[in-house]
Amino acid sequence: MRASTCAVCFLVGFAWLCEAALTAQETNRWEDAIRRFEEQDAERPPEPGGVVFVGSSSIRMWDLASSFPELDAVNRGFGGSQIADAIRFAHRIITPYRPRLVVLYAGDNDIASGKTPEQVVADYRRFVETVHAKTPEARIAFLAIKPSLRRWELYDKMREANERIAKIAESDERLEFVDIATPMLGANGRPRPELFLDDGLHLNEKGYEVWKDRLSPVLDQDIRMKRP
Repeated sequence: MRASTCAVCFLVGFAWLCEAALTAQETNRWEDAIRRFEEQDAERPPEPGGVVFVGSSSIRMWDLASSFPELDAVNRGFGGSQIADAIRFAHRIITPYRPRLVVLYAGDNDIASGKTPEQVVADYRRFVETVHAKTPEARIAFLAIKPSLRRWELYDKMREANERIAKIAESDERLEFVDIATPMLGANGRPRPELFLDDGLHLNEKGYEVWKDRLSPVLDQDIRMKRP
C-alpha cells in the first residue's frame, strides 16, 4: 500500500510540475509582446473607460483605426494566442485600463491545438470571470470563431463552441455574442475564399469589412450607453 501511495503521489507531483513548466513556457512565449504593450502604455496611457480589443492574430492584424475611425480603440491582439493567454495577461493588458467594453476574438487556435468545445467554453467562462472580477461593469463582446479555408475540417467543433457561448451570452446583459461566422459562409455552406489572404486563414480587407458590419451595432449601442 505504501509503495502504491508513493507512486500515486509521485505521478501527481510530476503532473503538477509539467503543468507549471508549461505555464511558464507559455508566459515566456508572449512576454516580449506583452512588454511592448506596457511600453506603449507608459508612453501613451489609454484613457480609462475605453474599448479594448484582445485576442489572436485576427485582432492583431485588424486596422481598427480604419474600420472604426470614431473609436479610440486599444488593440491588444497577440498572434497565435488562445483564450487562456488572454486570461493569463488580463491583469496587464485589459483590466488596468478599466474598459467599458472588451472585444474578444479567440478560440480559433484553441480548437486547432486540440482543445474540445467544452474546454473552449470553460476558458471563455474563466475569461469573463477574470475581467468582471476587476471591472464588473465591463461589457464583453465575443466574436464567433470564424470558419476558414485552412481549418474547415475543424469547423464543426468551432460551431459547437460558438453555439454554447452564444447561449451563455443570452444570460447576462453585459455579454454579447457577435456572429461574424454566418456571413463568412457562401451559398454552398463553405468559407468564402474572397475574404481571406493567401494563407486561407487570416482575413483580407473584405473579410474585416464583414467583421466591421457585424460588430458596428454593438459599438453603436456602446456609444449610446456611454452618453449621459
